[in-house]
This record gives sequence, structure tokens and C-alpha cells, in this order.
Amino acid sequence: MLSIFDRDRRHNRRAFLQVGGLALGGLTLADLFAAKAHAVQERRPILKDKSVIFLFLHGGPSQIETFDPKMTAPAEFRSVTGEVATRIPGVTFGGSFPRLASLADRVSVVRSFVAGDGNHDIKPIVGRDTFGANLGSIYSRVAGRSHPANGLPTNVLLLPRAVDAASQPGTMNFGRFNATGMLGPSFAPFDPSVGGDLQSDMRLSMPMDRLGDRRFLLSQLDYLRWETAENRLLEDMDRTREMAFQTVLGGVADAFNLNQESPRVVDRYDTARLVRPEHINRRWNNYNNYVDNAHSLGKLLLLARRLCERGCGFVTVTTNFVWDMHADVNNAPVGEGMGYMGRPLDHALSAFLEDVDARGLSEKILLIVCGEMGRTPRINQNGGRDHWGNLAPLLLAGGGLNMGQVIGRSDRNAGSPATNPVRIQNLIATILHTLFDVGELRLVPSLPREITQIMTGWEPIAGL
Repeated sequence: MLSIFDRDRRHNRRAFLQVGGLALGGLTLADLFAAKAHAVQERRPILKDKSVIFLFLHGGPSQIETFDPKMTAPAEFRSVTGEVATRIPGVTFGGSFPRLASLADRVSVVRSFVAGDGNHDIKPIVGRDTFGANLGSIYSRVAGRSHPANGLPTNVLLLPRAVDAASQPGTMNFGRFNATGMLGPSFAPFDPSVGGDLQSDMRLSMPMDRLGDRRFLLSQLDYLRWETAENRLLEDMDRTREMAFQTVLGGVADAFNLNQESPRVVDRYDTARLVRPEHINRRWNNYNNYVDNAHSLGKLLLLARRLCERGCGFVTVTTNFVWDMHADVNNAPVGEGMGYMGRPLDHALSAFLEDVDARGLSEKILLIVCGEMGRTPRINQNGGRDHWGNLAPLLLAGGGLNMGQVIGRSDRNAGSPATNPVRIQNLIATILHTLFDVGELRLVPSLPREITQIMTGWEPIAGL
């Protein structure tokens, strides 16, 4: 924490010298800057002025109850939540998504997306196609770990505790969202939920009677700048500690602070009121996951928007393991479960789409929404759907891509692609081509061969 107290100069000087220890979820701010960025100034043209938010629906959502309801199929296959007409003629979504359906001209849905297997893991955000690293870590390996202008981390992981301290820790049982594979631990995504002390660690502290005096605060900051220059204190510090100090003064912490948002905007994103804990059946072992999902999902997307708006290039967003649909001791049947999960997702996505459009960010931010797999076309005897790797839901929005369409078709029971399959490699290529000028990237000699290979060897999703 940077502490500035209205006492004596020596105390102020000591407080200033504490800046280098400012904690960022286990990584000090000085460490963040000290890590040598691989994208130096001459590499900046490689980056397009784009960001990606990857909303990972942990557990494996049903392709049928989301964006391919198949209401003409037999009863044991079709959507148990019905369907709702969208703004795209002839296209319907599952009945849990009326708000999103009214904004369908702003999204593209892929109905021929193949996950490849039905395993609980965290592909495609971390998997063999990303060489065991978070996809955002690949981005930061090229872009650098912090924004050159404001010091904001370029790769961030948002788990429920980033916005709700009462939430459970993030689920890592099926894969580590902060994995870096061959890239090394310094490229791990910044996780503001670690330790839960982000706001207190990035705060200017003074006596309460001075907090409301903006002029006094500015004068104290000016005094610190003068004192450091006059007494050559910075000559005794490395450059990274100076950058850490300037970053705090520049307001990086504000990017993570939802209190800086208009209450009206926060309320628009808020999903907590949609699914009250007392309305969730406690018989399911995943009860707390349902609660966490409802309480955090909308605000996580709002926080992701704030970060991208300020220059963060890649944000992974996920709630705890919730999209499992077996109708067993852990999970509610599909119809009941979609009431717990579908309504918050519909609300959060529609709030995000309207918000980024109003802010002129639709072309800049690419939103990806998918999980690790899909669900069996046939409903099981308990009213659930089991693991299925041959078809999964995928939605994209923004990023300057072609929206308002459905790409590919599934077969009559939504079990397999009826057109050319879209695979994880195509999705990854779409993301990376959105973020980078791939032609320029080929000329960078220091990049690992594997990264260059996926940039240049895989085809983005056709039609986008």
C-alpha cells in the first residue's frame, strides 16, 4: 500500500519508499514493471487496437438450451426451455435468452463448433492447442506484460472473488486458468482475487479528515514529487520502483474499482437479483456454485469492460464450476439449472452488448462465449444432459468481425455438425488474428516457433 500521512517529511519519505512493495495479488507492482517486456516499442505496430474478453462457461453448457434449440426434433432431444425468436430471420435461441435474442444482430453464433472430447477441462482457454498456457499468456508474450503507457496488466484473470469477496475461491480442479506452459510463470495472468486485498493494496491512505480535501491531496502529491527530485531519492531507486509510484498516482487501481462506475451502469450489469439464494434448491451440491454465478457474473463482465477500455488486451472471465447438467446429486436437471444459469447469462451478455455499443467499443472488444464441451442430444432419464464432445455452443460478438449471422449447421438432433466443423484451432486463430497483425508477427525472430506456428498455420473461422 502507498501510505501518505499528514505528518512529517521523514514519514512521508518512508511511505514513498514503500511503494516498491505494493502488492498485486501476490506480485508486487515493482515486479510487474521489472519483468522485461518482450514487446518493446518497435513491436507495438504488431498489435491491433483490439482486446478480447473470453467468457468461459465452466462445466460444459448445452448447445441445445443455448443457441440451437431444435424444436422440431423429438421431445427427448429438443430444448426443454423452449425457444425465442431472434432479430435474425428464421433463427431462434433457447427460451432462457429473450434479451440476447433481441440483440442477435450484434452477435454471431457457430452451430458447428466441435470441442473434440467430452472431458471436464478448460480447453480452449488452456489446453494442448495453447501449449498448456492461458491464451492470454500467449498474448502478453507478444504484447508485453504491462501496458507501456499506464502500467495496466495486459493479461488478466477474473474469478468471482474479484467482484464479490464472499464468493468461493476459483475452481482449479480441472485445469489452472493461470497456467503459462512453456512461457514461464512471469506471463501468468494477473488475478486480482488472490488474497482479496487488491483495493487495499492499491490505495492512497491519509487521515480521514483530509480525504475530502482534493486540493490538499494534490499538494501532498506535488510535494512528494518535488522532494524526490530535490533530494535525488530516485537515484537510489531502480526505474521500476519509480514506475510503480507513477502508476499508482496514475490510477491503475481505479480500473479494478467498480465504485468508479455510475450506479446506473453497475445496476444494469448486476445479476445477483435475478437468482436469489433462497430460490435455489439446496439439495444440489452445486448450490454454492449457482449462487456465486448469479452474484458475480454481471459484475465480472463489467470489470472486464473497464479493463479493456483502458488498454488491457486479454481478459479471462469465469465463474465457479456450474454448467454441469447431469441431474444427479451435484447438478439440477437442465430446465431447473437453466433457470439458475441461463437468466444471469442472458442479462449479463445483453448488458455488455448495449454498454460497449453505447461507448463506441463494439469494434474494439471481441467477446468469446463458450465452455469446454457440449451436452448429449438426448436427455437422460433424470432430466439432465451428459458430456458431449462432438458439438458445443459458441458465440462471438464485436471485434470488428461480421455479426448478425449463424455459422454452420448441426444435424437434426444437434449432436454433430451438418456442415464443415469449426474446431478449437479455428477459434484460437480467429482470436489471434483479431489481436495481431500476423504478417508483421512472422518477422519477429525471438518468438517461440510454436507461437508463430499457430499464428500462421491455423485458419480463422470462415465467414467472420
